[in-house]
Amino acid sequence: MDVPADDWIHDARVAIRKGPKDFFAIDATKYWVDLVLCTVLAYTAATVYVSAPLGSLIQLAAFPLAVFWLYRSNSMVHEVSHLNRSQLPGFKIAWNVVLGIPTLFPSTFFTSHHRDHHSGRHYGTPQDPEYIVNVFTPGSTLSSIVYVIHVMVYPIFVLFRFLLAPISLLHPRWREFTLRRLSSFTLNWKYERNTSRMDRKSFMLVEMVCCFRAWLIPLCIFLGFTDWTRLPLLYLLAITILFFNQMRFFADHHFESQGERMSLADHITDSCNYSKSDFLTWLFFPFTIRFHALHHLFPTIPYHNLPDAHQYLTDNLPQDSQYHRLDRPSWSHTAKRTIGLGR
Repeated sequence: MDVPADDWIHDARVAIRKGPKDFFAIDATKYWVDLVLCTVLAYTAATVYVSAPLGSLIQLAAFPLAVFWLYRSNSMVHEVSHLNRSQLPGFKIAWNVVLGIPTLFPSTFFTSHHRDHHSGRHYGTPQDPEYIVNVFTPGSTLSSIVYVIHVMVYPIFVLFRFLLAPISLLHPRWREFTLRRLSSFTLNWKYERNTSRMDRKSFMLVEMVCCFRAWLIPLCIFLGFTDWTRLPLLYLLAITILFFNQMRFFADHHFESQGERMSLADHITDSCNYSKSDFLTWLFFPFTIRFHALHHLFPTIPYHNLPDAHQYLTDNLPQDSQYHRLDRPSWSHTAKRTIGLGR
């Protein structure tokens, strides 16, 4: 007989708090080491990639390394978005200064909508900014084509979004539209962002710095500091990194929602864990976020504690606990079903 829908969640919460260690404690050293290591490797590979002779072997070799480390580095925004104001002072600012702003991917454009993805009010609804079926229809060829075009155009949109940012300040309605509809890193254009007065002040500061950063790209080419080939090289990096992130989205969840609000139990069982880390699962889920159902169950467990927390729950929850059924074989197993190949 199945355990009642919410009882297994209660059991998991009780178990995790009785664990052998505080799974919610953040190891600051791991965060800072990951930030420094990923940033150094990402920019080293990217510098070699954009500086090497066009089409050379060294450029071809540096490209996948630059993609991997930039994807991993920028994926840390997920961890940044779950930090509260008192945790790791200075880390959020440091991440934005060395990664978010230079890559035009500041956490300001991610944190709000990611928290909405965790919200019981938005998860699985058309207002969920990270629910892939809101922008992609499984099994539809036309939807697949539109989706691919969308991914290819999106980096260009982001660049122009920042280049033209000051224009939104010319009229209150333009500014409101920009903040609510054009200020989240999501392909779901139906999503509307809510911002407080304090959010708007900090948002404008980050936005203007990103505007300056965006203008440096064409200005450096125009002034002769870099060659025009830098643009297509950066674009190729951007769409490949975005492609990696979209591949992860295809296997985060089962996407069983019909667009209505879901109960907490349905929300969690709609999510996936991957305890067996094959190559593609490891590649598309950096920082152990492959324990995605566990993350949705306990959003404040830091990434470095997810494997231990998962193992502890696996060992200590009853055999009939729903938690054991959250584990999926691999990224490809779930992604095929999402795409429509396994339905």
